[in-house]
Amino acid sequence: MSNKQRYSGFALLGAGFKGHRSWARVWRDAEPRPRYSIVIIGGGGHGLATAYYLAKNHGIANVAVLEKGWIGGGNTGRNTTIVRSNYLWDESAAIYEHSLKLWEGLSRDLNYNVMFSQRGVLTLAHNLSDVRAGKRRHNALLLNGIDSEWLTRDQIADYCPALNLSPDVRYPVLGATLQRRAGTARHDAVAWGYARGASALGVDIIQKCEVTALRREGNRVTAIDTTRGTILADKVGVVVAGNSTILADMAGFRLPIESHPLQALVSEPIKPVLDCVVMSNAVHVYVSQSDKGELVLGAGIDGYTSYAQRGSFPVIEHQMGALLELFPRFSRLRMLRHWGGIVDVCPDASPIIGKTPVDNLFINAGWGTGGFKATPGSGHIFAHTIATGVPHPLAAPFALDRFVDGKLIDEHGAAGVAH
Repeated sequence: MSNKQRYSGFALLGAGFKGHRSWARVWRDAEPRPRYSIVIIGGGGHGLATAYYLAKNHGIANVAVLEKGWIGGGNTGRNTTIVRSNYLWDESAAIYEHSLKLWEGLSRDLNYNVMFSQRGVLTLAHNLSDVRAGKRRHNALLLNGIDSEWLTRDQIADYCPALNLSPDVRYPVLGATLQRRAGTARHDAVAWGYARGASALGVDIIQKCEVTALRREGNRVTAIDTTRGTILADKVGVVVAGNSTILADMAGFRLPIESHPLQALVSEPIKPVLDCVVMSNAVHVYVSQSDKGELVLGAGIDGYTSYAQRGSFPVIEHQMGALLELFPRFSRLRMLRHWGGIVDVCPDASPIIGKTPVDNLFINAGWGTGGFKATPGSGHIFAHTIATGVPHPLAAPFALDRFVDGKLIDEHGAAGVAH
């Protein structure tokens, strides 16, 4: 070991003893100014990405991001980090593929390691209906120029040896779709990377700043009342997963959205045993292994509507049964912790991106259980929509008025499984 390496090691150890308060801040902890060109309400991944691309792509740096809690403390830090673009409908496939392409260069773009790992996502088929739906989605993806493979049981055994492929189980595996470019990323690193990038470009990131009212003059929002004072704004973007209907009510219109808890849990850490993401709709569980060795597990939303960041025991019980159906070897693992997020779900399980009935108010909401994977693409096209006042072509199909004209994009189950 060189003297330089030894010194760096001691410096790192010393910084650890001093505590995190001595570390350099990744972004500026800004005080709110009286007025901004654009205010983004919501400091999660989508809101931060929107602010970053407003400054980077459109040269609009007079932007504030208002977060009622702390950066990364909402749904961005309460998900299972899966990234994929294998959606059935053309509109969904296009927007998620746009996002996946941004993911592939995101660490380089932000100069910040978001730990994007293209380990592949395997979606299992357990019955004839699953097989037909999986092959339909596989072919639709190929027609859209998106990578997809159909694997037989023998090919699955080679790709994921840990999976139980016995025919003598309740839900035998008959085949699977595979997207090799899909994978996982580190959720808090994504939030921190976008916050750092936006702040460096001049964006004000304001934490502990809850919005209490939206002031209107005629059909325009002119000011935002917050717990840290009133802020004037020329344009406002609302990106508050789990609380979208509350902000819409403040502005005087309604959204076709329900909010549900979505919970996940992690096991104790173990040695590497699973190097891909495995998803199953029939038994409804999905699992990956984190860099720390924990198994990260999720399932579907709780059936009740709520703003609580916690879920119910029956969902956990069901997903544990599903996990052991697929991986009997995990039966002796202990679960360390579980948590919940709040997801906004539209009637067609697709997001709302674009203008609202209020002239200078824009909204990005309703991503349901698929929000994390869309983070870069969502911010990119929402920034374009706000900056130009014209919906980005990828956002146009997801306008709010589709619930009036009936042009819905029904992704309920079309993508194989939620998440």
